[in-house]
Amino acid sequence: MEKKVLSQLEEKLRQEKSTLEQELESFATKDKNVKDNWDVKHASAEDTDMEEKADEMEEYDNLLSLEHSLELKLKEVNEALEKIKHGGYGTCEKCGKEIELERLEAYPEAKLCIGCNENK
Repeated sequence: MEKKVLSQLEEKLRQEKSTLEQELESFATKDKNVKDNWDVKHASAEDTDMEEKADEMEEYDNLLSLEHSLELKLKEVNEALEKIKHGGYGTCEKCGKEIELERLEAYPEAKLCIGCNENK
């Protein structure tokens, strides 16, 4: 892969990482003990009525689901950045062939080529 293309993909990954972290920071705190783990901030007042508590729990459940999705995406982005740093980026983890450039441009954290992705 050309250095210029690799550099562009790395920048795209860094921007995605920043966006994901900003979104997570808006409703969660970073876990200092576990890498790439975030914890949803749970704000529950003791003196609220049952309906408000139910609404808070529903919102917490929704944020927990969103947190999980964003954490997984962030983990994939971080893994791709590590592969760029240490080598191996752009190589399919299943068949060992080079991942198509079009796929990496659309989904820079891709681990599989199009063929292997369709057959998983």
